[in-house]
Amino acid sequence: MRNTILIALLATTLAGPVVAKEPNPARGLDSVNVPVVTRSDYAFDAAAPDGSLAPGEQARLDAWFSGLNLGFGDRVYVDGAYADAARSDVARVVGRYGMLLSQGAPVAQGMVNPGSVRVLVSRTRASVPNCPNWSDQSKPNWSNHTMPSYGCGVNGNLAAMIADPNDLVWGREGTGYDNADTASRAIRSYRNAKPTGEDGLKDISTKGGK
Repeated sequence: MRNTILIALLATTLAGPVVAKEPNPARGLDSVNVPVVTRSDYAFDAAAPDGSLAPGEQARLDAWFSGLNLGFGDRVYVDGAYADAARSDVARVVGRYGMLLSQGAPVAQGMVNPGSVRVLVSRTRASVPNCPNWSDQSKPNWSNHTMPSYGCGVNGNLAAMIADPNDLVWGREGTGYDNADTASRAIRSYRNAKPTGEDGLKDISTKGGK
C-alpha cells in the first residue's frame, strides 16, 4: 500500500500542473489579418456673427478643405449656436467637392466661441496592419496553421477599394424605398434577351474593301 502511494505521488510530481492552452486563431480558416477602421476628426472654426459666413471666411474654409483633400468617404458637420443659419453657406462650399453636409455633429474638444461656427470633417480609413507578413517561411506545417500572410491579399484589396470604410463597421442602412421590379430589371432583361447565335453565324469577309 505504501509503495502504491509513493508511485502515485511521484507520477503527480512528474506530470506537473495542467496549463490550458490558449486557442490559436491561425488553426482555422478565419483570417487573422482583417481590416481595421480608424477615424480622425478635424475641426475648423469660422466667424459667423450673424449666422452667415463672409466671402473671406468661405475662402478660408475652401482652402482648408483643399488642404485636407476632402473627398468621398469624408463626412462634414456644422456645430455651434449658429449652425442652422450657417448650413447653407457651408453647404455651398462643400458642394464644390461634390459632397453634402451630414446631420448632427461628433463630440469635439473645446467650446465654440460666440459668433462662430465649427466645421468638422470626420474621416475614416481602412487598412490591414502587419501586411504583408513574411515572418515565417513556406515549409511543411505539421500543426495545420495558416501562413502569417493569410488573408492579407483579399482583405488588403477590400480595405483599399471600399468607398466608405464605415460600411465595414455597421454596413449600409436601407432607404426604405426598395422596389422589387427595379431590383429584378437586370435579370429580366438577361432572360428575355435573344440568344446571340439564334440567327446563325454572320458571313464576314477578311478581304479589305476599296
